[in-house]
Amino acid sequence: MSTPASITPPSPGSPGTPPSSEGESKGGFNVDHLFLGLLAVFFPLAIASHFFFPGVWTFVLCAVALVPLARLMGEATEVIAHKLGSGLGGLMNASFGNAAELIIALAALRSGHADVVKASITGAILGNLLLVLGAAILAGGLKYPKQKFNMTAALSGSAIMFLALTAMSIPDLFHAARGPAAEKVLFPMSVAISVILLIVYALSLLFSLRTHSHLYAGEEDGAPEEMPVWSTKKATVVLLGATLGVVVVAEFLVHAIEDAIAAFGFTHTFVGVIIIAIIGNAAEHSTAILMALKNKMDLAFNIAFESSKQIALFVAPVLVLVSIPLGQHLTLEFSHMEVLGIAIGTGAATLIALDGESNWLEGVMLLGVYAILGVAFFFIP
Repeated sequence: MSTPASITPPSPGSPGTPPSSEGESKGGFNVDHLFLGLLAVFFPLAIASHFFFPGVWTFVLCAVALVPLARLMGEATEVIAHKLGSGLGGLMNASFGNAAELIIALAALRSGHADVVKASITGAILGNLLLVLGAAILAGGLKYPKQKFNMTAALSGSAIMFLALTAMSIPDLFHAARGPAAEKVLFPMSVAISVILLIVYALSLLFSLRTHSHLYAGEEDGAPEEMPVWSTKKATVVLLGATLGVVVVAEFLVHAIEDAIAAFGFTHTFVGVIIIAIIGNAAEHSTAILMALKNKMDLAFNIAFESSKQIALFVAPVLVLVSIPLGQHLTLEFSHMEVLGIAIGTGAATLIALDGESNWLEGVMLLGVYAILGVAFFFIP
């Protein structure tokens, strides 16, 4: 759930209250009001459904309720990060950017749904690179004939995604080459790769927040103005409350997965790759589109690439390591189709980033790729 400030460090010279957000300064209806409305309606319904009519409706209501909760977590994290300054703030925002997705995956892992967890990792990456970025480019392209962005920063994110693709490919290829003999080493291999990914993730933060922060200077214009006017105390309370809400609703959602799969005829893979991933990406999806409509494509691109990077280099390795005390032993061995999907998604996003310009047709292309992959995952048993 990465937001603009997750890659653009807040200005050290402005640790105070950020400027008012668009909706709060103008007072009319805005996207935040829509999310709050969804929360007010669907959160109590989701809780009631779990206790009084569990099953398919619980899954649906929890899925909708998670969207505004994830949005609140992202906004609260962003406000706190802004007040902490560029160092601690940037680190906090980068590390907690996908907290909602991590919580959902942990709930699924604790319930023994390892296949759904892996599929949700794949789906979160594809959702950011193709669905979020594609929708933002399409929306911005319909308003502006041509939009420019920081090509160097975008390609840096693309290079990191190649590393993520390598980490997902090696266990799968190793298993394919060695057969059943490889099974006993897949988990130790995944743990070692996870440690490497976390080290690279830490170094990538050092790159974007310290040594090469000038590459992201273009995004500072306008990032703070998107934040709500909250005090640190209010943001902390909102963050804790939203986090608790996500924990509860995610647990209820996971318990209802099997009922939803039986009722809708979905597979575990499709639920993880498409449905749960869209739920987790909904918050940054709306933010990326709003940035594109304001002709801030640097922010839109970095929302997509940075969130994908966080999922691949932080969330996935953490889940592998946390699976040890949980006794689940999650590995980084993904299916052939999942690895191929990540490769296609990374390649498609890289092609768009090569010239530093975007138009609406390129957005359509990314959405088309996502739709084709979605069809494929729908038919995977």
